[in-house]
Amino acid sequence: MSDVLLRGGLPWGLGSPADLLVRDGLIHEVGPGLDAPGARVIDITGQLVLPGLVEAHCHLDKTLYGGPWVPHSADDTLAGRIGNDLGRRAELGVPDPGRITALLERMSAAGTTHVRTHTDIDPQVGLRGVEAVREAAARVPVEVRQVAFPQHGVLTNPGTAELLEEALKSGVEAVGGLDPAGIDRDPVRHLDVIFGLAERYGAHVDIHLHDGGTLGGWELELIIERTRALGLGGRVAVSHAYALGQLDEAAQDRLAQGLAEAGVALVTAAVYNFPVPPVKKLRAAGVTLACGHDGIRDLWGPYGSGDLLERAMHLAYRSTFRRDEDIELALEAATTGGARLLGLRGYGLKPGDRADLVVLPCGGAAEAVVVHPARTLVMKDGTVLHN
Repeated sequence: MSDVLLRGGLPWGLGSPADLLVRDGLIHEVGPGLDAPGARVIDITGQLVLPGLVEAHCHLDKTLYGGPWVPHSADDTLAGRIGNDLGRRAELGVPDPGRITALLERMSAAGTTHVRTHTDIDPQVGLRGVEAVREAAARVPVEVRQVAFPQHGVLTNPGTAELLEEALKSGVEAVGGLDPAGIDRDPVRHLDVIFGLAERYGAHVDIHLHDGGTLGGWELELIIERTRALGLGGRVAVSHAYALGQLDEAAQDRLAQGLAEAGVALVTAAVYNFPVPPVKKLRAAGVTLACGHDGIRDLWGPYGSGDLLERAMHLAYRSTFRRDEDIELALEAATTGGARLLGLRGYGLKPGDRADLVVLPCGGAAEAVVVHPARTLVMKDGTVLHN
């Protein structure tokens, strides 16, 4: 692998122009006026350099991306979306490795280098989604980690718990949950199953929590309590957590402190009109906050582009951010927050970090989020993928 010298860029957070020398898949040196005889030199003068984007929540197995347009037919209720998914996935050949590959290629071109995807596990689909995602991921230079996701319930869908265990045995990295109260009607038993599997297999946990208001707040407390009791801090996340956007300030403050102290991360997609967790409050408390698309062109909804900076813009917009320093929090969620969530080693823009880099023709982080311009360069482990 030959050396690559990126000349004159603006590494995010450095505050001044610098060159980046990439060698053997790593950032070897960062500084002005670097000398690297024999290196391939790429002039990126005045352009922003980011670490690879981290898509922290999507559903690759469900995607219809890359295929013909499919009119969306579900109603706006959760039950309606679930029913549409169940009723039409066989008709449309979901999951499909070709469509998943097309979406991952789009994500890669937009600068995403790591993906966490929630893969449906239930008696009807079995582990076919896990296998389809693995097949697609082997074709594209993006690191994909799966969450075994019980989209149709655990306790209410017999056989699902056993399949979740089979998925973990096969190497799936995390186990998911779904509305322990709203879907399974028994939050304590639901968490017993999910956390029990995580503890047994050394897996991470990522629980979809759509339940709102005080019910959702109580479920967050149960998750915090379970994480503390089992010493799983840094390995547990809650996705969506709509309740946090609905509770009063005192409850938000209490839960933000509890999440931070227990090491429970939050993942948001800022989709449609659903409540968005209070980003500034959570970050001020020290909570790890990541973001992702949720569904992309699937039977749950027709939207989604695969460009994570566009999704970060939605997060900033839905949070009513206008100041640059606030908008930058959305970029943090799409980069360093996701990296913390996944426990990525060697992530960043320092010497010794993996050379997963994105270059954009803009001068700052807020502009990158708001404008999300075409990427000038994408690099994965020192290899230029798009230039």
